[in-house]
Amino acid sequence: MKINCRKLLPSDNSRMAELIRYNLKANNLDIPGTVYFDEIIWHLTDFYDEKPESRVYFVLVNETNRVVGGIGLAEFPQIEGCAELQKLYLADEVKGHGLSYFLIDTLEKEALKMGYDKMYLETHSNLQAAIYVYEKSGYIELQRPEFVMHDTMDKFYLKNLKNDKIK
Repeated sequence: MKINCRKLLPSDNSRMAELIRYNLKANNLDIPGTVYFDEIIWHLTDFYDEKPESRVYFVLVNETNRVVGGIGLAEFPQIEGCAELQKLYLADEVKGHGLSYFLIDTLEKEALKMGYDKMYLETHSNLQAAIYVYEKSGYIELQRPEFVMHDTMDKFYLKNLKNDKIK
């Protein structure tokens, strides 16, 4: 399996929206209060290109240039020096090959370059594989903060990037 990582292009928007919606539905999260109903998922480049100094989205593409996954970050002003890890999703055919770890590592390195020293994320207890990956990647669970973006999410994590060996 040959996989390349690159920044999101406008031509990737609909494929990423399909991947996001597919994964959420497969985990019974095609419900209000999740990104499933966010219109922005159909226009991810609009959001990430709006502030390229503080936002980025990476996609994985296979040997036929088909998008098979992605991950993003955006500024998270509720916590000083923090970015939010956003929309980590993979196609079923590439799951189980360590690509989530690769994407997280790539994103964390980019976050440090952008000047962030912490990474926050929200997820759901239905997403057990994702929770395992986040915890194994050094994310520490928090109690539910007041500033939750998607109110259906019930798991919250933070990682101090400067104390990790990802440089």
